[in-house]
Amino acid sequence: MTRPLVLGLGGSSLVQHDLVVIGGGPAGYAAALYGAAAGLDVGLVEEHLLGGTCLHVGCIPAKELLETASVLRTVRDAATFGVGIPGAGEHEPVVDLTVSQVRKQKVIDGLAKGVASLLKGRDVTVYDGTGRLSAAHVVSIDHGEGDPTLVVAEHIVLATGSSPRTIPGFEIDGTLVVTSDELLSIDRVPARVAVIGGGAIGCEFASMLSDYGSDVTLLEAAPEILVGCDADVATAIRRSFRRRKIDVHVGTAVHGHRPTDNGATVVSHGPIDSDDESVDLEVDLVVVSVGRRPRGDSAGLVGTRVVVDERGFVEVDDRLRTGEPGVYAVGDVVATPQLAHVGFAEGMFVVGDLLGESPKPIDPSTVPWCIYTHPEVAFAGLTEAGAIAAGHDVVVSSHRYVSNGRALIVGETEGLVKVVAEKDADGRAGRILGVHMVGPWVTEQLGQGYLAVNWEATVDEVATFIQPHPTLSELFGETVLSLTGRALHG
Repeated sequence: MTRPLVLGLGGSSLVQHDLVVIGGGPAGYAAALYGAAAGLDVGLVEEHLLGGTCLHVGCIPAKELLETASVLRTVRDAATFGVGIPGAGEHEPVVDLTVSQVRKQKVIDGLAKGVASLLKGRDVTVYDGTGRLSAAHVVSIDHGEGDPTLVVAEHIVLATGSSPRTIPGFEIDGTLVVTSDELLSIDRVPARVAVIGGGAIGCEFASMLSDYGSDVTLLEAAPEILVGCDADVATAIRRSFRRRKIDVHVGTAVHGHRPTDNGATVVSHGPIDSDDESVDLEVDLVVVSVGRRPRGDSAGLVGTRVVVDERGFVEVDDRLRTGEPGVYAVGDVVATPQLAHVGFAEGMFVVGDLLGESPKPIDPSTVPWCIYTHPEVAFAGLTEAGAIAAGHDVVVSSHRYVSNGRALIVGETEGLVKVVAEKDADGRAGRILGVHMVGPWVTEQLGQGYLAVNWEATVDEVATFIQPHPTLSELFGETVLSLTGRALHG
């Protein structure tokens, strides 16, 4: 491996690398690690914490607190399995979020140390500071004090990430109105919560807070929650939320909030096409969960041909190349699914591309999605409606967990598996176009469905594989088998 060269530039030192990555989140550190593994000399610039949003205020802390909710549900239902504590009587289990926060931080700290260790072990030079790209591939790193460090490389990767979006009328104060950044550090359970936004993150928060014991109202502007999911999956989550008394309003606009004298606030909302039917909702906390804003302009880019669009995304082609030769962009800062695992894949992809290995471009329509509501959601590929809109003649089959032995054993029978396949000329189901799951632990079951979609497997090919029994994954096998016309149990 070559080591950084220090060159002279008008009295300032200029450190040279083969590759410089601006941003140390999943997409950025994946590019750095993968590039270093390929023998490149890599510099990585991070202005805050290695691991980025995902590790510190995103995927990891959110799923840690969602797991707390899962444990709480398990304890509440333990008596149905004959498990209890003598003398406990009818006392309900309670959650102590101060303890949960300590555990959450321990997990984060351990993973953060792991990322730093991996980078050090592969001789990646890590720079603490804000990196700004200018002409000739020069990156100026502002450390907050003293002179900036100047680095240059033949290849640059922009991985500057995103931040939570906000909406007018709901200024973030960290007390009454929060985004995911603040919510993931709460140490008490609010009695009444309004979650604004019914996408994946908003639904996860609504589910989590309901499990904790909050009265939750979910407000979504679109006609349905979980836009982008298959309609049957979204319907299943709506029904589950209704049973859990999560009050869901779709097609709803929010008009602002008014703090009260008792420490609460009143949210005004109503039908999106009418200001005359607004109603007031008093809550103790408002969670704004309306997506994330890409930080496309945060890396300077003065004197470059990198283009940032009106939404804040860096414009790239299907190989994630910007308008500046040798400069790529990956992760949340480009208009691909804002998922950590997509960021990992993009970081590795651009290294393969700059090395001339001609990797296959990532197809956003076939990446895996996981949503950690209760019940969970997982899918890959086209929805039924999406497949039809794309011009496919489709065959669809779905089976419910209520008939699955393992689901009955663990006491989690909500949900279904749905497989969308292309109809062949003979009228039989052929290539698998999409796999959609809602139910127990489906985020851990999606793997074989994802592979089936991306390997363009047919139902006949997948149906020949044996599913272990009794498992939850049998339901996927049963659903595929039914598309061959020779189902066993349904």
